[in-house]
Amino acid sequence: MRTLNPRLPVGLTRLVWPLATLGLLAMFGAASATAQDHAGQYEQANIEFGARLYGANCVRCHGEGGAEVPGIDLSTGSYARAESDPELMQLIRTGIPGTAMPPNDFSASELTGIVSYLRTMRDFDLSAVTLGDAARGQTLFSGKGACASCHRVRGQGPRTAPDLTAIGATRTAANLKNAMLDPTGSMIAVNRPVRAVLGDGTVINGRRLNEDTYTIQLIDENERLRSFDKADLRELAAVTTSPMPPATDALNEQEIGDVLAYLLTLKGMD
Repeated sequence: MRTLNPRLPVGLTRLVWPLATLGLLAMFGAASATAQDHAGQYEQANIEFGARLYGANCVRCHGEGGAEVPGIDLSTGSYARAESDPELMQLIRTGIPGTAMPPNDFSASELTGIVSYLRTMRDFDLSAVTLGDAARGQTLFSGKGACASCHRVRGQGPRTAPDLTAIGATRTAANLKNAMLDPTGSMIAVNRPVRAVLGDGTVINGRRLNEDTYTIQLIDENERLRSFDKADLRELAAVTTSPMPPATDALNEQEIGDVLAYLLTLKGMD
């Protein structure tokens, strides 16, 4: 564990956690939902999420096989109007003027899923989809999975772990699944819990809310807001092990799929 020098200027970092921003992660770390520059190497969870979105939004016009619109075969995975994944995402978002292709208000996570599916749909076996049921997942989130004992959603729940209200809009299905299975390996630096030792030896563990060169604000394990001058601390360190256990400790494969499906529905306050 690396001890931070409270007197060392590190620049203004202001790590703020508003509801609509993702933090997941004492629970979830990993990269945010971003497009791939080139086709290939798509995550199974993203493909499955995209298959579900395609079925709900695209199949009416394009058909299950992707070839119902004359002159267009989506199953080829290659498109004249969009060579790269970012170009394909932009095309799906804006639509094609003068055609029946409308603009779409998909989140970055949804676009990642749809593109992942489109690029692989010719070889993807829909019978292998394991993405679960969101309603069951919500029940598991609050019950057997005990996620709600640490995480807050839409104003309900504790603040000891990052708020998940908008997690489905800011993390891809693959990011979320990886974070559920390997919380420590998926945790990014800014989401690490913090251990502060006061001058009298008192240890405060908590979640970092804000930090600048001279001060730090935490939510401690009892959900109390604590503010400290770094110069008064004996030690300040980021914890590298996530307090969240792997989902497999409490849930089976189907239940993990259910919770994943629920998390993907969380796109901010209604």
